[in-house]
Amino acid sequence: MWKYRLSALAILLIGGLVGWYIYNSQITGTRSFRLGLDLSGGTQLLYKADTSAIGGDVEESLDALRETIERRVNLFGVAEPIVQREKGSSVAGEGEERLIVELPGVTDANEAIRQLGQTPVLEFRMLKEGATVPQEGTPLANVGDLFGDAILTGRHISRAELQFGGAGGIANEPVVVLHFDSEGTQIFADTTAANVGKIFGIFLDGVPISTPVINEPIPGGTAVISGNFTPDSARELVRNLNFGALPVPIELVSTEVVGGTLGEQAVRSGIMAGLWGVGAVALFMILWYRLPGLVASLALLVYIIASLALFKFVPVTLTAAGIAAFILSIGMAVDANILIFERMKEELKAGKGTQDAIRDGFARAWLSIRDSNISSMITAVILFWFGTSIVKGFALVFGLGVLISMLTAITVSRTFLLALGMSAEKGFSRFFFGSGTNKL
Repeated sequence: MWKYRLSALAILLIGGLVGWYIYNSQITGTRSFRLGLDLSGGTQLLYKADTSAIGGDVEESLDALRETIERRVNLFGVAEPIVQREKGSSVAGEGEERLIVELPGVTDANEAIRQLGQTPVLEFRMLKEGATVPQEGTPLANVGDLFGDAILTGRHISRAELQFGGAGGIANEPVVVLHFDSEGTQIFADTTAANVGKIFGIFLDGVPISTPVINEPIPGGTAVISGNFTPDSARELVRNLNFGALPVPIELVSTEVVGGTLGEQAVRSGIMAGLWGVGAVALFMILWYRLPGLVASLALLVYIIASLALFKFVPVTLTAAGIAAFILSIGMAVDANILIFERMKEELKAGKGTQDAIRDGFARAWLSIRDSNISSMITAVILFWFGTSIVKGFALVFGLGVLISMLTAITVSRTFLLALGMSAEKGFSRFFFGSGTNKL
């Protein structure tokens, strides 16, 4: 009995402290909730991808481009950016490939462009037979006239590092050392083995920065670029390559600073809807289920605090769809409690004591709770996997809500009920364990 009472007090104390921290941090702004582009505004960038020079799988290169841009913007602190591909309209003359980048909370468009624009396009190309080696550092009007298709790109690089002491024994010459991933290592080894004595050009943003001759096969998956770098330029190249070199060139088509389409009014309306929803659910539970309903209301409060804490610390970027999913999950958070209370009532009517009825009620309701929550989780996973960005926000919040509500119903409600230690065998106490207009 005492262990359940101490556990219940601990849950209330921890829940109160976490709730106070959430409220205080929101008021002071030290760790506010992250709002999506539709609520807080941000920057939207539209890029056009140049796929004309791709000799291999275009779809694979475009997927790598999207992943690289997403990794890049994550590295400069944007919460859950939206990076998605779009096919341009064929009405304009050609179906061009586009990339839409949405950065919630970033209102300095020039800074966002600068950050993304620093990501270089790195390519390795073999010089064609009979072609003249261009001077390093000279932009080429048409790279394809002198060099073949790109054999390796920045997507094959696992990491880059700066070293001093380049080829030819020049002391303290800065060089950039590239380490390829497993796929790049194999391609690099096969290419160097099959083309000994040929020139393997290294291009950065379409400019040849190094045109070395392959003297021997290189199976180790490491390439050294010595392009007459200064220490600062080599260090910057290493940093940008580690951030993610682009597999295809991109061109900025349009920039738009997006204001919150719903803004503060939508946030306030969402909060009020949540408060009314919680109040209505709690009132119904208390009036209909009496003492167990009060316990369910306390468990619902713990659920809300746990969900908000998770949204802060994951962190989850809340959109209008996410707020709607959270409000919906509040109403669904008590469904497990209702199953438990109905089973518990049946056990009490069968003549069992309060403690046994609570334990057996929870045990026998568990299978129904498990199956219903698993079906809801499957729905959330499917929505998240196949949905667009808005649907994904809804699915993520809904899925987290279902998971947390199941845990609070099984643990918190059970602990609170067992902590009460009341008997429902007769009289006044039996009334509080009834429901509706009936008593046990």
